[in-house]
Amino acid sequence: HVQLVESGGGSVQAGRSLTLSCLASGYTVTAYCMGWVRQAPGKEREGVATIVGTKITSYADSVKGRFNISKDDAKKTLYLHMNTLKPEDTAMYYCVADSCSYCSDGYCYSSGGTLANKYRGQGTQVTVS
Repeated sequence: HVQLVESGGGSVQAGRSLTLSCLASGYTVTAYCMGWVRQAPGKEREGVATIVGTKITSYADSVKGRFNISKDDAKKTLYLHMNTLKPEDTAMYYCVADSCSYCSDGYCYSSGGTLANKYRGQGTQVTVS
């Protein structure tokens, strides 16, 4: 049973930083592509960042240069370091994991081209004012 538990969300002022964490259990974290997606009220879910292994990353254009995704396999934890936060970053942030063929621009895809996000946590709220 795969479980993803996010933490670290909160309310911050614009320009500040925040780090989200996602603790994974029930599978070998090295076996999956992992990432962060977010959804603001009234908006579509948006891919934010992905990581394959510990070094192959991709980011949405909206967060490039401000956000950094990383993973500690020993701790089974995925991170999202968010810097220079903007009000438009306000959203519920979810950790996702799945087998994938490739990742690009904040999304991971199966070999068939569908989004690879089979497993998702409950989310953590980030509010930037």
